[in-house]
Amino acid sequence: MLTPEDIKEIASKGISEETFEEQLNRFKTGFPYLKIKAVATVGNGIMRFDGEEEQSCQQAWDKFLTDGGTVEKFVPASGAASRMFKNLFEFVSAGVEEPTTDFMKSFFAGIENFAFYKALDAACTKVYGKGVKALVADGKPVEVVKCLITGEGMNYGAMPKGLLQFHKVGEEVHTPVEEHLEEGAQYATDKDKQVNIHFTVSPEHRSAFEALIGEKVPEMEKKWGVKYSVSLSEQKASTDTVAVTMDNVPYRENGKLLFRPAGHGALIENLNDMNADVVFVKNIDNVVPASLREATVKYKKVIGGYLVKVQKQIKEYVEALRSGKYTIEDLRTMVKFLHDTLNVRNEQTKNLDDSELALYLLKKFNRPIRVCGVVKNDGEPGGGPYIAYNADGTTSPQILESAQFDKSKPESVELIKSGSHFNPVDLVCYIKDVDGNKFDLKKYVDKDTGLISEKSKSGVTIKALELPGLWNGSMSDWNTVFVEVPIATFNPVKTVNDLLRPQHQG
Repeated sequence: MLTPEDIKEIASKGISEETFEEQLNRFKTGFPYLKIKAVATVGNGIMRFDGEEEQSCQQAWDKFLTDGGTVEKFVPASGAASRMFKNLFEFVSAGVEEPTTDFMKSFFAGIENFAFYKALDAACTKVYGKGVKALVADGKPVEVVKCLITGEGMNYGAMPKGLLQFHKVGEEVHTPVEEHLEEGAQYATDKDKQVNIHFTVSPEHRSAFEALIGEKVPEMEKKWGVKYSVSLSEQKASTDTVAVTMDNVPYRENGKLLFRPAGHGALIENLNDMNADVVFVKNIDNVVPASLREATVKYKKVIGGYLVKVQKQIKEYVEALRSGKYTIEDLRTMVKFLHDTLNVRNEQTKNLDDSELALYLLKKFNRPIRVCGVVKNDGEPGGGPYIAYNADGTTSPQILESAQFDKSKPESVELIKSGSHFNPVDLVCYIKDVDGNKFDLKKYVDKDTGLISEKSKSGVTIKALELPGLWNGSMSDWNTVFVEVPIATFNPVKTVNDLLRPQHQG
């Protein structure tokens, strides 16, 4: 039973009582596993372009910008870097004096190659009166790690990845925020020489992001000859979800309901607030130094150009369908485009008469569009490209996580294993309709694709509800195209030692 205080709190977050009840019900019913038709592969759901096609796409992208198309980079950057330093926290709490694991041995062997080494050395000197090398020589590597990850020193373990020193560029050090600013200047500059970039951040770190951006933007504008428009937003409180006990009863702390952020799927609300025609979506940690950025820039233009080509074709078809000026042959051509380019199929369409088919095509065409760069799977964890069944009987390309598969079934396990490609969160989205009006992106979410996970809170196991992922169920009802891009475009930093890879050493 909800108390008057509960009702007041729910309302203060912008959550309706109906939504609250829906959340509680989800814990009881759970989420269905998705029915998968096939793994997406090259020739079956994934496009692979030759050199000529890549060039054509790049030209299409350049023309889109020259003709006045609007573009924005959207960068989820709110997560803390705590997982990036998991091994270091374990080392500090292990009670050992020397590194014993391969991970920690690699960390200390390469410590001078980290971009943050100079800052760490200074922090150690300030806190302990000795630099990194002297502390290690004295048998005090734990103090070095403490200085990096805890509030005693640099506090990297509690900071967001976007603000960490990732790369050495000559005498400079660059954060992911700076790398994204530079990227934007290289492929997302409009005809007025403006670069629009949006970061989603956590409230407690917003001022630090603002300070860094305020410091770096004038330098970047001078370097690249552009003007930046950088905006920030936070995950909306209205997207938080209630936590429950293992018996599906709302969990309370000091008598108050516990609400939790509902994962990156909540950011569909933030994406929905963007005003550009085209929005690039890319995670904060997938960046490289300028010397290695050529592939990234090229393939951003390739997938952006292919997106505007697809959108142009859809616009022509929608206008023809609306006007009624089409032949039976035109309808066949449109069906072929729906099948071969958008990979949307429905066996029932063959039973539709011409007018019914026209309405079906109109409905399928006039949706948000995304082109997703996918890379060959090299064992990185995460979602992948599949062809899945939808509620209306169609099959379409979807990015799926392993949690969405029923692992009790051998065929599902086999599907996970046999995936040839990986989703690196390299998306470019067209979020306006053919008339230039913004889509309401919330209408295209499949609410049946959320996740329930178990968490620990004050020593108690509780259940948490995650909304459909941003590039998973939140974009379920979009037109989706997968395009193969090279592994050189995918350089995430999941652990601190990833920064020692050649891709991050420049």
